[in-house]
Amino acid sequence: MPTVQPSSVESFHRIARRSALIVGSPASFVVAVLLVLLWLLMGPMFQFSNSWQLIINTTTTIITFLMVVLIQNTQNRDTQAVHLKLDELIRGVKGARNALIDLENSSDQELDQLRQSFMKLAKQKER
Repeated sequence: MPTVQPSSVESFHRIARRSALIVGSPASFVVAVLLVLLWLLMGPMFQFSNSWQLIINTTTTIITFLMVVLIQNTQNRDTQAVHLKLDELIRGVKGARNALIDLENSSDQELDQLRQSFMKLAKQKER
C-alpha cells in the first residue's frame, strides 16, 4: 500500500467531515429531489432515450460510490472516538474491569463469552 503524507490524510478527513455535513443536510436532499425532477421533466425532450437513462444511472452510481467512502470514513472516526471515550471511562471508574478496554479487538468468541457473562449478571440482578 502506498504511503500517504499525514497532511494529505488530515486534508481528506477535513473534506470528508465537511462533505458529510453538507450532504446530510435537508438542503442537499431538496437539491437531489429537484435534480431528479429536472431529469424526469427532460425525459420527453430526449424521448426517454437510452442516453437519458444513462445520465441518471451513471450519475447516481458515481455519487453513491463517493458517499459510501465519505460515510465510512466519518463513521470509522466517530466509532474510534466513542471507543476511546469509553476506554477512558472504564479506566477511570473505580471497580470497572480494565480488561474491557480495547474490547473491539477481541475475537467473536471472546465477545460472545463476555456477552453471555453479562447476560448471567443481568439475570442474577433481576432476582
